[in-house]
Amino acid sequence: MTINDLTTSLKNLMKNPKNLKNIVLICTKHILNEKGNFFYNEKSFNAAIRDTFIETAEENGHSVDCVDLYKEKFNPVFAGEQAGEDVLDHRRRIEKCDTIVLIAPIWNFRMPAIVEGWIDKVLSPPWAYTFKKLVGNYGYPMGNLKDKKAIIFCTYGSPRLAVTTFFLNLPIRRLKRGVFHMCGIYNIVYRRYFAVPFVTDEKRKEFLEDVKKTANNI
Repeated sequence: MTINDLTTSLKNLMKNPKNLKNIVLICTKHILNEKGNFFYNEKSFNAAIRDTFIETAEENGHSVDCVDLYKEKFNPVFAGEQAGEDVLDHRRRIEKCDTIVLIAPIWNFRMPAIVEGWIDKVLSPPWAYTFKKLVGNYGYPMGNLKDKKAIIFCTYGSPRLAVTTFFLNLPIRRLKRGVFHMCGIYNIVYRRYFAVPFVTDEKRKEFLEDVKKTANNI
């Protein structure tokens, strides 16, 4: 951090200390090569989203705990075992935060397996939510993360029309209702960027400006 960065952070702290947030950012990043295969890459657009968000948030005085699932070698396979130290560590980090940020591409209407496995293992009952019994085997979820906010950044290879009409917005509907609402999180910001491998550099710059705007309005 430079002297200018430190000065900016101190000014932000003096202006609105109550509005400063602790953020846990969960990310994965892939790039499409010339053979049509995806692979982990620090130069991917998802990495650019991560870097832009972190830089903007920290300029505003917020603290960001970045969880790179691949770098941490997170094991997404869940076989019914008790939560291991990696899962407990991520839960402790979430407990300390105000905002959970997810950054990932959408494949087959869902996030990559490592993120889905993270959701299954970390945001699971009884830690993230419990069930209140009504009658027999019927009940409804009681979220334990009600004080959190979620921000989701998703990139698509498909154009907007295909996702929002033919495929009925399935990814966001599932993430909102099937993941975060279950945990009691209803304050959700969802930003999505379509046809990323095929748009111009100028369009990608527009996407990153939207990321900055989102980070400026946490």
